[in-house]
Amino acid sequence: MAPTGRAALLAALGSLPVGLLEPSWTGILAVNAPLALACACDYALAAPVRRLGLTRSGDTTVRLGEPADVQLTVTNLTKRPLRADVRDAWPPSSWQPGTEVAASRHRLDVPSGERRRLTTRLRPTRRGDHRADRVTIRSYGPLGLFTRQGGHRIPWALRVLPPFASRKHLPSKLARLRELDGRTSVLIRGQGTEFDSLREYVPGDDTRSIDWRATARQSAVAVRTWRPERDRHILLVLDTGRTSAGRVGDAPRLDSSMDAALLLAALASRAGDRVDLLAYDRRVRALVQGKAAGDVLPSVVNALATLEPELVETDARGLTATALRSAPRSSLIVLLTSLDTAPIEEGLLPVLPRLTQRHTVLVASVADPYIAKMAASRGSVEAVYDAAAAAQAQAERRRTAEQLIRHGVTVVDATPDDLAPALADAYLSLKAAGRL
Repeated sequence: MAPTGRAALLAALGSLPVGLLEPSWTGILAVNAPLALACACDYALAAPVRRLGLTRSGDTTVRLGEPADVQLTVTNLTKRPLRADVRDAWPPSSWQPGTEVAASRHRLDVPSGERRRLTTRLRPTRRGDHRADRVTIRSYGPLGLFTRQGGHRIPWALRVLPPFASRKHLPSKLARLRELDGRTSVLIRGQGTEFDSLREYVPGDDTRSIDWRATARQSAVAVRTWRPERDRHILLVLDTGRTSAGRVGDAPRLDSSMDAALLLAALASRAGDRVDLLAYDRRVRALVQGKAAGDVLPSVVNALATLEPELVETDARGLTATALRSAPRSSLIVLLTSLDTAPIEEGLLPVLPRLTQRHTVLVASVADPYIAKMAASRGSVEAVYDAAAAAQAQAERRRTAEQLIRHGVTVVDATPDDLAPALADAYLSLKAAGRL
């Protein structure tokens, strides 16, 4: 019978004594005792993590898409040198995908009684407040065999502001505003709101602007030039209800509305108008009122930073009542909302006369560029069906806009890239026409 188990092993090893194959705890301890002692000494010589001093400094605000640097200062208050790995943890949306490991982990060497500063570079991918999580420190002994590990809570908050991509349009809009204000050689012809000066008539001038008394006193026909009134009241109303959560391209509709509101706020405040902001769905989500011209844009940006769409139907009556309380006298009310048929017909239209009776109302909405692309598609049965559906959606949207126009509302319907400059142009046109 063939040998098995321990007998087979002994047969394979030939003439080796059986005693060499038996476990010898004395031998094991004799071999491992120096290693155990080295590990114990290594652990004992590692700098204690709990006795370290940690403080933060750095950026507290940053625009979405831009980097922010937050410094972590580590002070070694122990009598042992610190050799450690440090992980500065933040929410996942504080980093670009795939960069968290490289950006949040640091290697550190701090002699006793000294300090070192680490810089964590954040690049947030979402607006709002980002708060620092736990700082984890793993302290190594001289031999690197054993470590001490612990965590510290070092509070810090970074507010991520809207990107304000439309600010690139501001110089051109300000140039047109200067023309309206008469600061350049080009003056408004025709109707305005505030008399500026007289000049000689040229073909094409509105005959209603002729000053007949001045003409009688001189040989040439004199016309009045106008400049828009200043110190008008602009109320920006952001609908933060369910429809603002719909994504157009890579971002919710609310983000495009915010960008348009920021450009208009910057332009109107430069024009000398007073700008307020209201964000509403079923309750007030943000409110900015009574700010000086130089404080308007920072206040609006800060208020919009933490604003998110709410998955509820907007209360149009509540929004109207709140807007009327926020705009007690004749104002321009700019409502950034959806042009979807149901919310307009069932929500806004029944209460719209309350707004148009006292105020000039402008409705701005984000159009989906993909709908226009679908409407132009051809070449297959599926493409034709897509084109028919897109044409129907466009027709409904036009009918909704026409209903608002019949109520005296100015409507701006544009794609995300074009909404901000189109809204600014509409404001300047109203100003030039003397409707503010």
